[in-house]
Amino acid sequence: MKKIKVCIIVTKLELGGAQKVAIDLCKKLDKNKFETFMICGLGGILDNETANEIKIYFVKDLIRQLNPFKDFKAGLEIYKILKKERPDIVHTHSSKAGILGRCSAFAAGIKNIIHTIHGFPFNGTQSFLKRNLYIMLEKFCAKISKILIPVSTENIKKGLSYGIGKEIQYRYVRLGIDIENFKKIKGTPSLKRELNLKDTDIFVTTIGPFKPQKNLEDFINVANIIVNKNSNYKFIITGDGIERKKLENLIKNFNLKNNVYLLGWRRDISNILNSSDFFIMTSLWEGLPISTIEAMSCGLVPIVNDVDGQREIIKDNENGFLIKPYDTKATADKILFLAENPDIKNKMSLNARQTINETFSIDYMIKQHENIYLELTGINE
Repeated sequence: MKKIKVCIIVTKLELGGAQKVAIDLCKKLDKNKFETFMICGLGGILDNETANEIKIYFVKDLIRQLNPFKDFKAGLEIYKILKKERPDIVHTHSSKAGILGRCSAFAAGIKNIIHTIHGFPFNGTQSFLKRNLYIMLEKFCAKISKILIPVSTENIKKGLSYGIGKEIQYRYVRLGIDIENFKKIKGTPSLKRELNLKDTDIFVTTIGPFKPQKNLEDFINVANIIVNKNSNYKFIITGDGIERKKLENLIKNFNLKNNVYLLGWRRDISNILNSSDFFIMTSLWEGLPISTIEAMSCGLVPIVNDVDGQREIIKDNENGFLIKPYDTKATADKILFLAENPDIKNKMSLNARQTINETFSIDYMIKQHENIYLELTGINE
């Protein structure tokens, strides 16, 4: 049969959940049934590697920040690529790519437009004007989308509450990871040795880009609270981004240079998580954070802000803790509580590990997408 051509569009190839899903789809969809290519912005850590593995068009003006001039140019270039390639399906990921990609696909006459919601771009921390602009854009883009794929049921509730799409459009598909890679690390975790730290040091880890959504200032505030009580605690941030200088200044102001480490982008996430004692996230909003899934598969007890998709997999006081955003004292208290109660920590660790079953696997996620694509194009297996 004729292969279904699928175009995957994502804003930037960083080590995030949206990017991992986009790349996995391009690489792992059944090659006998699907032909894929990607459109994305420039400057991601995975640019060169991805370009060597899949067909990709880089659009230099596709950036995360709002910029009407660059956004128009990016949209026009995406439109030209789509007119040239004529894909059967355009599937967008991440907020900016979701808006520009869907509008360009609609203008190019693409009938089958899909968007995966990795968390909505609007939140309570934004100005009234900016927040409502994003809501208006999401409402419009939902109207030109055949299917909306939320990665958490919280996204469905939130979307419908704002009038974004209709219930029939939503198809829930959670993120998938290479479970065995995290549960069964090859060799011995080596981060303490790499950083020349003592075996008695206690690692608290978070993962994510340095951007406002991740609220990493609170991660450093938690570090400050705990280090003032016990200097054996070391806080690890894996990622990078526009807020690096701000975070470096905060670390300096708190005199935490010997206790907080900014590792930059890393590929050995399994090693980092398996080297860690605690995992926390101070995000202000999330879809379904892939790093939480990865941490739980390693048996780490997630201590995370009570937002969106975190509620999807974390049962408070059973397999993790849900903390009110900005309550850094509560986050610090939970870390110290688990450290002082190893039996409770071990029980919750087992619960966290058991939560991540085969429905969180990449293969399961890919199969769900294949079924959606086949249904959308009218091709049944």
